[in-house]
Amino acid sequence: MKSDLEIAQAAKMKPILEIAEGADIGEDDLDLYGKWKAKVHLDILERLKDRPNGRYIDVTAITPTPLGEGKTVTTIGLSQALGVIGKKVMTCIRQPSLGPVFGIKGGAAGGGHSQVVPMEDFNLHLTGDVHAVSITNNLLAAMIDAHIKHGNQLGIDPRTISWRRVIDLNDKWGVYNIVSGLGGENRSVRETGFDISVASEVMAILALATSLQDLRQRLGRIIFGQTRDGEPVTAEDLDAAGAMCVLMKDALMPNLMQTLENTPVFVHAGPFANIAHGNSSIIADQIALKLADYVVTESGFGADCGMEKFFNIKCRISGLQPDCVVIVATVRALKMHGGVGNIRPGRPLPPEIIEENLPALEKGSANLAKHIENAKLFGVPVVVAVNRFTQDTDAEVKLIQEQAVAAGAEGAYLSDVWAKGGEGGRELAEAVVAAAEKPSDFNLLYPDDASIKEKIEAIATKVYGADGVDYARAAERKIEAFTKWGLDKLPICMAKTHLSLSHDGTLKGRPTGFRVPVRDIRPSAGAGFLFPLLGTFSTMPGLPSKPAALNVDIDEDGKIVGLF
Repeated sequence: MKSDLEIAQAAKMKPILEIAEGADIGEDDLDLYGKWKAKVHLDILERLKDRPNGRYIDVTAITPTPLGEGKTVTTIGLSQALGVIGKKVMTCIRQPSLGPVFGIKGGAAGGGHSQVVPMEDFNLHLTGDVHAVSITNNLLAAMIDAHIKHGNQLGIDPRTISWRRVIDLNDKWGVYNIVSGLGGENRSVRETGFDISVASEVMAILALATSLQDLRQRLGRIIFGQTRDGEPVTAEDLDAAGAMCVLMKDALMPNLMQTLENTPVFVHAGPFANIAHGNSSIIADQIALKLADYVVTESGFGADCGMEKFFNIKCRISGLQPDCVVIVATVRALKMHGGVGNIRPGRPLPPEIIEENLPALEKGSANLAKHIENAKLFGVPVVVAVNRFTQDTDAEVKLIQEQAVAAGAEGAYLSDVWAKGGEGGRELAEAVVAAAEKPSDFNLLYPDDASIKEKIEAIATKVYGADGVDYARAAERKIEAFTKWGLDKLPICMAKTHLSLSHDGTLKGRPTGFRVPVRDIRPSAGAGFLFPLLGTFSTMPGLPSKPAALNVDIDEDGKIVGLF
């Protein structure tokens, strides 16, 4: 069996100019990055402004196993399948971080016969957007330290500085927590550290900015600390936002690529889904919706994470309204939620996951039912995609289909796009078209003028199924301060585990009888949201004992090998 990389390297790609022409993107709209990828100028929106938007499809998932359930594979495969049935389609997905690429999770180009190509370019640097995020983030960090060194005219309290440097690697064991300012003439010694680049607020801003001017304003609103009087200090106060915007100017343009079946793809931005909002950029979606009949995008992790944030944050800011949600489900994940097996990355699946077990599958389907209910909370039709693996039996697939319909889905359809590409998703694509053409009644979960606590509690009780919320003293103080600063009108971006509907990754299935603890709440005023922390989070992953980087090399012909 060929690896994902071998399949991708055997692809018959079209020059990106040809892909662009087929999507009605002119050569003057492009900045070429070689033969296979390009950036698209934002002024294309002016030319397209009078066109109606296409249908807007969000692909999400049930609560996944640590292995993931094939959400990106389904996103790419569904897009290819829509092309197979004659629809003009574009895909909008996130750019991966080099941390997971060289760690254990892997890349994000899809897999099998449903991938974005060139897969190596996709997963390695692309056009440098993540590096632009990194240097922009670190410029602000350097200017903060220099300001304090040279007299601290703003009266910044160094103890309140929350802005950390970033690097796009899994380097938790080296630089996550450090002491800066040691040695030399520096007298401003403080504890700080590094985050992974995609956890930077600059990345979240890139994904949510709607124009160059909006990007500039959002960068200026970044709050990195407080004065000694307890007032917020911003990047604008430091006169840093202008230079930061210059560094991000080209990164704001979406990257155009293609699938294995030559349908166009925008790859743009990559914010974390358990800390930030976990969706690709508004800009890419806005352009794609003017160019295509159907735009398929993807939200990170399960419907309780990325999809909820897609609706309550991304759609709130953009004003765009989705027409259909596709929830990816697998037999193995639902068995896990039914109490069977311990799935661990890098290890073979346990026998009890591989063997047919309808009672465990039926019990675990409560997780799927809750995610369907969550999507329907927002008034959007739901279609379930059953991503089938070789060990899954017909009886197991049929049971998921029955459970999905009983929970309120329009239907559940087998997705065989990993093995067959677009042809393996034909039935799914036809179901998505039918669902997207139904009248929708899209609504947000809470209004802008609800209090911070009302917003948090709406998500916790309605989406997670919690009995209520408990606030630590630090969170109470932050809520009081943020309300005073006028940040209470911002939406909420919950930082929580993706491995459970609850805040506790060990609670599988559809947990009940729990309360959500909010230990802290932090501002992302530039991105435009507040993020409560529902547990202990690391914003810098670490490499495992045997990282994927060990397998990556280059052969004597200069071809990359070992990349998935």
